[in-house]
Amino acid sequence: MKTIAEINKKIRAGKVVVVNAEEIAEIADEKGIKEAAEEIDVVTTGTFAPMCSSGVFLNLKQSKPKIKVQKAWLNNVELYAGLAAGDLYLGAAQLPNNDPLNKHYPGGFRYGGGHLIEDLLAGKEVKLKAIGYGTDCYPCKELNKVVSLKDFNDAILTNPRNCCQNYNAAANLSSKIIYTYMGALKPNLGNIAYCSAGQLSPLLNDPFYRTITIGTKIFLGGGVGYVFGRGTQSSLNVKRKNDIPVSPAVSLRVDGDLKQMESKWLRGASFPGYGATLMLGIGIPIPVLDEDVIKYAAVKDEDIYTQVVDYSADCPNGQDKILGEVNYRELRSGKVVIDGKKIPTVSLSSYHKAKEIADILKWWIENGKFFLSEATEKI
Repeated sequence: MKTIAEINKKIRAGKVVVVNAEEIAEIADEKGIKEAAEEIDVVTTGTFAPMCSSGVFLNLKQSKPKIKVQKAWLNNVELYAGLAAGDLYLGAAQLPNNDPLNKHYPGGFRYGGGHLIEDLLAGKEVKLKAIGYGTDCYPCKELNKVVSLKDFNDAILTNPRNCCQNYNAAANLSSKIIYTYMGALKPNLGNIAYCSAGQLSPLLNDPFYRTITIGTKIFLGGGVGYVFGRGTQSSLNVKRKNDIPVSPAVSLRVDGDLKQMESKWLRGASFPGYGATLMLGIGIPIPVLDEDVIKYAAVKDEDIYTQVVDYSADCPNGQDKILGEVNYRELRSGKVVIDGKKIPTVSLSSYHKAKEIADILKWWIENGKFFLSEATEKI
């Protein structure tokens, strides 16, 4: 048994032993669970994928005279202004007022909230338009100016649902191509799309969220963030195989200071026919408190299964049907077999970047730049 305090003491002393989630599987095979648990202190995980349920709270530096913002736009993307005078919320999936949407199907959705967040983080200037109704203490009624991230007192990335524990793979049984949040799906089972880093993904390495708790300190968008609780749309009572959910289960609510993040790890993305979103990088350290932690963190792609769902009819109509179950080793191989048919696969999540995130977090810990947070309460 180890404690987080003991592991942090090792970090301070420069004696901590850290491996990523890909490496721990090999170590556990070679040395066994018991010896691996004694030797390893921290396992790092990572994911880089579309996370539509993301956004930023912005606090605008007040103009002279001051304005109580009723409506606001940045680069013609509307922000929510139903807060205090200078507080605004920018959602990753929000679109410009003049976007043609799906009027010319499939719509391109070339610019949205996710792209705008990336632009702000990259230091670009954007056009602000704000409207107020005027009060004695906030007399200004309209504001038009060019601003950048430095013109906001605060920019807090606040995401109610990120880092999903597992997600279904998507297929299309219809005779025409369809455009979804899982990407373009070819007709007649022409391809299967999936979105997970599998054996590197945080909640798949801690399937019962023993170490990922409220208050867990994480890599978020290239900076530091925290888990604030269980994310929206979480499902607790799901089917499991090898103790791992085979369908969408728990997600995380996360928060962090946008100003100390990097645009490399927050990228705007466009999904033709569907909308705009944000690609986001998250990395979570798993402290090795006992052998059970290693048992779960040593999971391999071939042990993690997900369900294949038809997005042409069953998914949009809320039907609980599946076409089959496949593991992530099969998905990452580039093809899976459903009903005797070989079907090519495509990933919306970058395994390469997920591993890079896990390795950055590993380096931070090894070099005393990142300490583990004490667990507070289970998500």
